[in-house]
Amino acid sequence: MTEAATKPSLVIPQLIVGLGNPEPKYDQTRHNIGFAAIDTLSRAWQIPLGENRKFQGEYGEGMVPGMGKVRLLKPLTYMNRSGQSIQSVTSWYKLPPESVLVIYDDMDLPLGKTRLRLSGSAGGHNGMKSTISHLNTQNFPRLRIGIGKPNDGSNSEQSESISHVLGKFSAAESQLISLVLQFVVECVEFSLKQGVEKAMNRCNSHNIPVYP
Repeated sequence: MTEAATKPSLVIPQLIVGLGNPEPKYDQTRHNIGFAAIDTLSRAWQIPLGENRKFQGEYGEGMVPGMGKVRLLKPLTYMNRSGQSIQSVTSWYKLPPESVLVIYDDMDLPLGKTRLRLSGSAGGHNGMKSTISHLNTQNFPRLRIGIGKPNDGSNSEQSESISHVLGKFSAAESQLISLVLQFVVECVEFSLKQGVEKAMNRCNSHNIPVYP
């Protein structure tokens, strides 16, 4: 085998998706942290988002200096049908699954922690189940944002978990989340410039301290 054949190709995102639910009642909830990430990227890169019926979501695209063309998407299909919206964009622009970076919430990660991966299972997340189903593969990068568990991480009833993910951040948590979202911008920019694999080292070792 030649060196070129054994060397993995660089994974550079072309479409960045944040998972969440539409409707004002879901704004600023833990489950909508993916939407908040896309809004933060939209502001940082000055890429306006607008409703796109063909894509069943809020969509925007633009050139980012030093990072090329970037597409942003917030599916408006509700969480458990997120994949429909994502697939409509990838089909229209003929994007390979590995060029889709999905950002979403994770209860198994503590607040202030992020995890970037090249592939993986849905881990019980309905938005990711739908995405994997519609892209027909698990091999696409994802950035998980920790939202912590209810009751300080104890094993909670399903109803408590649902109220946790659909609940809003406290004032103290919101301050921390604003720092997390700024770090998410750094992670995504690093992924666009140097590839997801290199960005993983940087993003996964970083921990934003939680202040009491």
